[in-house]
Amino acid sequence: QGRLVESGGGSVQSGGSLKLYCVGTGSLYCLGWFRQVPGKEREAVAYVETDGKIYYADSVKGRFTIIRDDVRNTMYLQMNNLTADDTGTYYCALDAGGGSAYGCKYDQWGQGIQVTVSS
Repeated sequence: QGRLVESGGGSVQSGGSLKLYCVGTGSLYCLGWFRQVPGKEREAVAYVETDGKIYYADSVKGRFTIIRDDVRNTMYLQMNNLTADDTGTYYCALDAGGGSAYGCKYDQWGQGIQVTVSS
């Protein structure tokens, strides 16, 4: 299996923007972004499903955009109008097998990158 490497995180004030990068994707489907806050379960932020449709968590709809660059094997997460609730560790992940009829099984994960939004 390859390796996923995230970059682009950091600190920003509320209302600002950040763009996260994930290099090493090489997959058309079942790849996405997740985030985790201490004390809470990891949640899906945005991902590409087995049929190519893109899912966004309700909390980020209209603010976040997932972008896939198949030539560069890179996936981006453009995050606009950030709020303090977006603070967390963000992970990119994919199903190395590209998914199945049963859906996506995310079995390859990046190391995580911190996003901190101050109010």
